[in-house]
Amino acid sequence: MTDEQPKEFLQAIEQFNQGDFYTCHDTLEAIWSEAPTFEKNFYQGILQVAVALYHLGNHNWRGAVILLGEGLNRLHRYQPDYRDIDLDRFVLEGTDLLTSLQKIGADRVREVVLVQSPQKEPNRDGKVILQIPIIREVSTSVE
Repeated sequence: MTDEQPKEFLQAIEQFNQGDFYTCHDTLEAIWSEAPTFEKNFYQGILQVAVALYHLGNHNWRGAVILLGEGLNRLHRYQPDYRDIDLDRFVLEGTDLLTSLQKIGADRVREVVLVQSPQKEPNRDGKVILQIPIIREVSTSVE
């Protein structure tokens, strides 16, 4: 691991937390291509989660589920935290989102609305939070 964190990484975190997943992907891809071998999976994992959320925003259930699972899988080896990112929380929230998407299924993906969480400050341990959006399912049935 290199001691210095790329300045673009902080930009990517901000883009992710603002829900600008496409731009976050581009920023992380540039970092990933230059990263040392050990860090490539770290950046690629976050990148894949960002792309998954982008797919979800376009109602692409299959792309969202596959990339979310792959991205979270890549991050396990860096837990509990890496590069000052609270990966335990990120992976847990990402896994909750993945489970929810799997229960909802492809047929109802258009009913899913993502809501960005308002918390943007470091957690109590000083680790940076990458905020997985909160999923809100919108029912189209009349009761």
